[in-house]
Amino acid sequence: MIELEGVPELIDPVMICAFEGWNDAGDAASSAVGHLDREWKGEVFAALDAEDYYDFQVNRPTVWLDGGVRKVTWPTTRLSVVRTGGAKPRDLVLVRGIEPSMRWRSYCNEILGFAHELGVEMVVVLGALLGDTPHTRPVPVSGVTSDADLARTMDLEETRYEGPTGIVGILQEACAHAGVPAVSLWAAVPHYVSQPPNPKAALALLNRLEDLIDLRVPLGELAEDARAWQLGVDQLAAEDSEVAEYVQSLEEARDTAELPEASGEAIAREFERYLRRRDGQPGPGQPGGHATEGGVADGRDGSYLRDTSSGRTRPRKPTAKDEPPGLRPGPGRDPDRDAKGAADDAEGGKDREDGNDGDEKKDGEE
Repeated sequence: MIELEGVPELIDPVMICAFEGWNDAGDAASSAVGHLDREWKGEVFAALDAEDYYDFQVNRPTVWLDGGVRKVTWPTTRLSVVRTGGAKPRDLVLVRGIEPSMRWRSYCNEILGFAHELGVEMVVVLGALLGDTPHTRPVPVSGVTSDADLARTMDLEETRYEGPTGIVGILQEACAHAGVPAVSLWAAVPHYVSQPPNPKAALALLNRLEDLIDLRVPLGELAEDARAWQLGVDQLAAEDSEVAEYVQSLEEARDTAELPEASGEAIAREFERYLRRRDGQPGPGQPGGHATEGGVADGRDGSYLRDTSSGRTRPRKPTAKDEPPGLRPGPGRDPDRDAKGAADDAEGGKDREDGNDGDEKKDGEE
């Protein structure tokens, strides 16, 4: 059992996760969690053992000087707690790290062990994918879950993706098997400007997170950074006629596809967000349900299987069957994927069963 010392009893805690690498186009997801950690001055209370999960020839440790003393920073995943305060205070457990190189079942089980001990009510995993979306338009963000009831109550897409997945998809399925409500939020990043950072995509993820868990996030300088990012890309695109023409074609396709929604529900959602920011009014509700001892909640099967790689008994193996489209490992484009198909899924929020993108926006997983 995990024993936590120095961590106070949390108020309605939600676990927010992001992982660098395959699931993090433009570093949008990890930047969003990093922003929450900075703004609310998160306190790290745990770090997973790097030896258990990382190949150091893939994710190299770094050496640095601290007052003339050489120190080593190992790639790992850290957990911190932030207290949000406000009229309706709630606590967040932030999980931020690099996608592990090995033993993903044990990795997810360890994270779920912390979720159980802290009484986490819901897990939200952030991700970002590359797609055919113009940088001049609002960043499409889709919310997906493998829980049919959660999809109905929180207006999310129920994923039916089948194909390769990353740690985001594996963690979400592990949560489902443990009876912990879990949602993935995916932002679509323009494939033609995939270099990190992408503050506009990070901002879009935080805006959607606000709506999902009814929490006002202090944006700090992120909004200004997003505007500066878009102006910079505008200038670069203007210098290349082919790029400018391509961006225009993406704009036309996007505007045509979203014309009905742009005049209805999308505008209503933006106006409601504005009112909440101004008056602190409540937003959408959130589901209950806690991680329970033994990995069982709401009558779900929490049977245990043996993790043969470690010899330790772990919760039953999750089945990965959801994941987003067209994102290659790292901040680039997968030449084997159909970018157009990825964009369609990202913008339309449609699940594809042909291996391109099962859940609306994801970078190759859900």
